Amino acid sequence: MPACRIRIAAVVVLGGLLAAGAPPATAQTDNGEWRSYGGDIANTRYSPLGQIDAGNFNNLEIAWRLKTANFGSEPEFNFQATPLMVDGVIYSTAGLRRAAIAADAGTGELLWMHRLDEGERAAVAPRRRSGRGLAYRDNGAGGEVFYVTPGYRLVGLNAKTGERLSGFGDDGIIDLMQNMDQEIDPLAGEIGLHATPLVAGDTIVIGAAHVPGSAPRSMRNTKGYIRGFDANTGVRKWIFHTIPGADEFGNDSWLNDSWRYTGNTGVWGQISADLELGIVYLPTEMPTNDYYGGHRHGDNLFSDSIVAVDIDTGERLWHLQVIQHDVWDWDFPCAPVLVDVEIDGVMRKLIAQPSKQSWLYVLDRVTGEPIWPIEEREMPPSDVPGELLSLTQPFPTHPPAYDRQGVGIDDLIDFTPELRAAAEELVSNFRIGPIFTPPVVAETDGPWGTLMLPSAGGGTNWPGGSVDPETGIFYQYSFTQVTSLGLVNDPERSDMNFIRGNPPGVPARLRALNIRGLPLIKPPWGRITAIDLATGDFLWQVPHGETPDNVRNHPALQGVDIPRTGRIGRVGTLITKTLVIAGEAGTFTTPSGEVGAMLRAYDKASGEEMGAVYMPASVSGSPMTYMHDGRQYIVTAIGGAGFPGELIAYRLPE
Repeated sequence: MPACRIRIAAVVVLGGLLAAGAPPATAQTDNGEWRSYGGDIANTRYSPLGQIDAGNFNNLEIAWRLKTANFGSEPEFNFQATPLMVDGVIYSTAGLRRAAIAADAGTGELLWMHRLDEGERAAVAPRRRSGRGLAYRDNGAGGEVFYVTPGYRLVGLNAKTGERLSGFGDDGIIDLMQNMDQEIDPLAGEIGLHATPLVAGDTIVIGAAHVPGSAPRSMRNTKGYIRGFDANTGVRKWIFHTIPGADEFGNDSWLNDSWRYTGNTGVWGQISADLELGIVYLPTEMPTNDYYGGHRHGDNLFSDSIVAVDIDTGERLWHLQVIQHDVWDWDFPCAPVLVDVEIDGVMRKLIAQPSKQSWLYVLDRVTGEPIWPIEEREMPPSDVPGELLSLTQPFPTHPPAYDRQGVGIDDLIDFTPELRAAAEELVSNFRIGPIFTPPVVAETDGPWGTLMLPSAGGGTNWPGGSVDPETGIFYQYSFTQVTSLGLVNDPERSDMNFIRGNPPGVPARLRALNIRGLPLIKPPWGRITAIDLATGDFLWQVPHGETPDNVRNHPALQGVDIPRTGRIGRVGTLITKTLVIAGEAGTFTTPSGEVGAMLRAYDKASGEEMGAVYMPASVSGSPMTYMHDGRQYIVTAIGGAGFPGELIAYRLPE
């Protein structure tokens, strides 16, 4: 059986298990701190704090605001970081130069700042701006923080002073474009990272990201290999080739020597680890060219995969590839979530991986075996010249998809018969169908493209999901947005046979996927779903986000009862003792006449909204919580058009 057809492949019995008495699988938030991007390295985004609850959430007040406009030559408006809190200090990245900063957890007062001026290397970097944060390491002597610069350097700092660690790398810096088993031009290499490093014991794991790949200039690109570094010295411990070399497992899934020149296939989202098992879990992306695979025939292992590797050696333990030969850009955008759940009377160590497709892949994290069957189903071929799609794709049978998949007439806007008729007329110019409907060549007389739902952004995007480890309930925000996928041949832009593009001569206003300014697809457009990991069943699902002003005030909808629609965006959830907390993407006009967004709280068990507090701008990062001097805080990044990014902290009045 070819490697590309092995759904689960185990390489070794877990010889990398740590000895008895090893650190727990997660650095828990039980002490009221928030030491990792996801709260812990299992990325649960959970804290047992309960001072803020349903009875007082509406009483929250702003405790402090840390504005980031001056951490760079100009303000940044898309501030995506989740800060950390350790020993009374907030740590984050901020601003266009991605400065590392420390601030007082009670007041937001800046304590120190560190940044590198990387010049042209940062200016041409594919992953610029402030990134999503940094990582903390308890070294037993005051702590250390690590972050990746826009120019793809790993920097280690003393957590108390912000000074570089002299014994780490070269005076506290590792050039990540070096020692990567390939030659990389620091200006043309097109590799970087928005996500945070993962500090797992004495290993620092670094992912790789690239220029968004809808219209790559070439079929040849930098490979997104994943590496583990010694946290004490910065010496490379291991490297995992996400595109297998000539003598490596999975190489036969890259036909016609396409493994030699194809790039990407990194991990651009967060990474998780289980220290007790000694395993790091890598959620990989797709190869070069998001929508055309004619230059990389085969199933392309290890793209679109969950790969479990040994924390000390990087040796592959098992993998699951969830899309063979991806041409939809439905790669993994976010962290696997690790949790122990009792299923049928047996305690299971689970990995729950959200996806752009809106499937939650639930696996045994020791063996990689799916908890519920994943079926291979036959797929239609492509009619794009040179494309060879996989004959089958894997379909999880449980849990069901938590957002809509595929486009049919019943998915179109139906507020009024006139709007539905206009939607059907527009859609007649496109190819529609179920999930995995192939892309098409964009033609003037149609089809203009394939309508794709979820869009390439998801479903789920980089904020990912969260879980309550006490109950085994998983919580996931998702959004419903359609996009058109058409391919064109354009030798002036790329040496590839096809890249994403528009049909010649068809104006953008005709291709726009809206009806009189309303989304083509009916709501809800944003939702939160609660999934019981013991059964795979949904407990509840609610729209998240207030109905946009342009919908509430639309002339065609006067007199039409429009329930809350939810909103499209990138939203993270925070789980506390009793609440699910999430901010809104985008802004709207509140009943008081203010334009802003809300930070909302829902009952964990029922999904009933328990409260909401005003934010002056859209949420742009994921919320976190901590206890400081006896008071619970909730902090999130906000920002948006015309509103420079900032951290905003809430707490109850004294």
